[in-house]
Amino acid sequence: MRHLASYVFDTTKYLLLSVCLVSSIAHVTARAQSSHSDYPQKSIKLVVPYPPGGGADSLARVVASKMSEKLEQQVVVENKPGGNTAIASAYVATQPADGYTLLYVASSFSINPSLYKLRYSTENDFAPIALVAKVPLIIVTNDKSTIHNVKELIAYAKSKPGVLTYATYGAGSPVHLAGELFQSMTGTRLLHVPYKGSAPGLTDLMGGQVDLVFGSIEPSLQLMSSGKIRPIAVMTDVRIPAAPEVPTVAESGVPGFEANGWNGIVAPVGTPKEIVNRLNQIINEVVMEKDVHDRLAKQGVVTDLKTPEAFSQMINYEIHKWEKLTKDVNIKME
Repeated sequence: MRHLASYVFDTTKYLLLSVCLVSSIAHVTARAQSSHSDYPQKSIKLVVPYPPGGGADSLARVVASKMSEKLEQQVVVENKPGGNTAIASAYVATQPADGYTLLYVASSFSINPSLYKLRYSTENDFAPIALVAKVPLIIVTNDKSTIHNVKELIAYAKSKPGVLTYATYGAGSPVHLAGELFQSMTGTRLLHVPYKGSAPGLTDLMGGQVDLVFGSIEPSLQLMSSGKIRPIAVMTDVRIPAAPEVPTVAESGVPGFEANGWNGIVAPVGTPKEIVNRLNQIINEVVMEKDVHDRLAKQGVVTDLKTPEAFSQMINYEIHKWEKLTKDVNIKME
């Protein structure tokens, strides 16, 4: 009987401990869920890996301002330029995964792993939240050029390999890799001329110092409308609303060609799913507000709402796409 009583006592003690443990876990879980539902309880920092005043920084500030209104907490932009966006990315990767430090990213985020040794993993150290916008890329020439379309461009480049020059806003930039992709898919050879920004390259294009510019749509639109430069093709998979008369590279004789610029927002990996989903909903609402949507459309920028999962898939696809290209054509950065 003594053994039986001891057994009953031990079993009862075990059951009581189990109940206490389950109750404790439930309490912690409920408290965590409650804290997530109260998010945010303080200001949020949006780290922008570019200096103030550029296109991405300007768009980030518009989004941050609108997010502040909807979340009823300040979303503060903090600029951390340098390292082709790697400095800001490395910083955010080490921050607490609590939704209070976010990173504004662009196409370079998915290109950098192929070109540089990074102190973080683009695929493993971040939780994608939302795609803010796609920034169409375009090929333009000057108004005196004899090249009017992609077929003429390819024919000229093949007849004089390495003679045609194309300007971009930087080595290792999305438009640089778009130029390399174009050459790879068309069997042509162009001479890359990197600039520090879009404006100087477009100025030299109009002055005849370079033959082509592979660039973003926004700085080209006004010059196109005034007739100072001529569009050859957009690099998107479909024509864009801001320039519906301009064909895509794919429909102009290079099927399957596509290269996009884009902006989005990510957080440190481990950020609670409830917070990620809440931010995704808020950001999607922001970019579809009429004043924001109209502003983006005027700049040639395209909205493309995505879930966090779809945005993650897009980033991973781009990482592997550019990784393959840089290996195939042996692109190396110092």
